[in-house]
Order: sequence, then structure tokens, then C-alpha cells
Amino acid sequence: MKFNLFKILIAAAFLSSAFSLAQTSVIEKIKKNPKAPFSYAELSVKEGGKWEDNQYIGGTFKNVQEITLPESHTDHSYYIRYEGIGLENNQIGYRLYLDWRNATDIFGKKVNTLVLPEVGQDGFESYHHDAFWGQDILKSGRTIGIGSYGRYDEQNDFVETFKIVKNTAVKVVNEKDQSYASIDYKGWKTWGNPIDLQSKLTIFNRDRFVKVDLNLSNTISGLCTGIVAFKNIPLKQGISKNKKWGYIASYGNQTETKKDDNLGMAIFYSLESFDKYVKIKSTHTVVFKKTKNVSYYFLGAWSWEPNGLVTEEAFYQDLDKKLEILDKNNQL
Repeated sequence: MKFNLFKILIAAAFLSSAFSLAQTSVIEKIKKNPKAPFSYAELSVKEGGKWEDNQYIGGTFKNVQEITLPESHTDHSYYIRYEGIGLENNQIGYRLYLDWRNATDIFGKKVNTLVLPEVGQDGFESYHHDAFWGQDILKSGRTIGIGSYGRYDEQNDFVETFKIVKNTAVKVVNEKDQSYASIDYKGWKTWGNPIDLQSKLTIFNRDRFVKVDLNLSNTISGLCTGIVAFKNIPLKQGISKNKKWGYIASYGNQTETKKDDNLGMAIFYSLESFDKYVKIKSTHTVVFKKTKNVSYYFLGAWSWEPNGLVTEEAFYQDLDKKLEILDKNNQL
């Protein structure tokens, strides 16, 4: 038994090392030609420290390709670098919190080169402040941020996130023209029986959008996505010519940079899967029909992005072009 345990530990150490080398290889490949189109998915956790209640004390960050979250992990556990998975290309970066919040945040970029491997290395506070590369620009608060997913509770007018989950396993993959994170939530409890949900968030080596694919173990009602609702920022809605796809979107000074900048946010959804739009206290919400699987897209566009969409008109022209593509091809 001891010998078998030893072999298991050796194998685990080998896999951890292999995963770290795989991430390093991807980073080095991108850095060799830094301005070439790229996509990148990242997951970085601490090693060498110890858990004290719900916080991880000490240790250093190491990139990995997959983990199953420890039971002790929650928000502000200081275990995962920038608290979740990262997705990035030349134009923008996103992160999804790997805890009960399950919100997606935006890292606005002022450069078109790779930045995520350096973000959060010096603590969780630094990326909230202006840096040469950009910063965290979206204040998601108690919402699901931009394009994340939850379950709309119509009775209480509230989006339920992932407060009760039996187990969460995460994997990131970098391919030639796209990168993605796959997240398996086992035993997600809202109301009714617990279900399993698998999400896949894919970013490409072009444009700003992320494709989200959700697959559930059972059909449920109320599955939803959305974008943060800010005071005095109007919501706009669009429908494609052949009424196959639609979007909700907002544009304006809706960042936390405290500077004269603008941010556009949008969700693209298939009208076949669309149930209704709901505005709750702090979220513009797209609720899907009772379903077992659904796919949609989200995107953010920051006015300080190099060669970005610096006006509201340009932002909505870009969205309308994407609607045309979705109408013809059913994908971006």
C-alpha cells in the first residue's frame, strides 16, 4: 500500500510538472512573436503554503492546466491568482471567478501583447489600478459580471449563482487558433434537485468575443446570462434581419477606472433559445427557455484599447455586423 501511494504521489508530481511546462511553452511561443494574433487561457494556483480556515497562507503561484477546487476555497482565499481562470487575446482579457460569485470580469488592455502571466503576481490589489498594460475595468459587484451564467429566480427577482456546489473541477486548454476553459460543477443546488453543469468558455485569436457553451445533466428553467446594469447607461437591443439572433448591449462611462473612458458590453443569443429579458436591480438579464444546453456569446470593448472602438456609433456598427454574420452562419 505504501509503495502504491508513493507511485501515485510521483505520478501526480510528474503530471503537475508536465502541466506547468505546457503552460510555459505556450507563453514562450506567444512571446517570440508578441504582436502576432494569439489566444491564451490560464489557471494559476499557489503551492508550498498551507490552508488556515478559508485562506491559503504562503506559497508561490504556479500555472497548471487543471484542478479540482479544495473544499476550503471561497472568495478571497488567496489561492488562485486573480481569483479565477483567465482568457486573453491581443485585444482584451477576461477572468471568471472560481468561487460562489461565478462572475466574469474584464481586464482592459492598452497593449496588444500578452499580459495575463504577470497579472496578480504581486497581489490582488495591483490590477485594480492603472498600469502600462491596462487594468481591471469592470465593477461586477454582486452581479454575474459580463456573460457569466446563473439561474433566474422569478419569485424573488434574483439571479442565483453557485453558493451550493458539491464539487468544481476546472481545465484550461490552448490550441492553435483558440483557447478555452472547461468547468464542471457537480451538484449545483438552487431549487429543486441538484444538477450538474458543464461550461466551456472559448476565446479566439481574433476579435473580442467569448463563446459560452452550457450543458446540464437535466432540463431546467431560469438558466440565464447578462451584463452589469449601471445607472444612467441605457440598454439597447438588436435583432438580426432573419430574426435568428439578438443582442442586449450598453455603452458609456461604465468602468471603475475613474477616468474619461468608455466601455461597451454585449450578449448575443439565439432567439430560438430566448425566453425573456429581465432587468433586475443591478443586471440586464437574458433568460433562456427551459433547456438542457445553450450557447451564446459575450464581448467587451474598451475605448482605450489600441485601435479600438472609441465611439458609441462604432461599437453598435460592430455589433450589427456580428448580427449579420450570426444570421448567415449561426456562429461568429
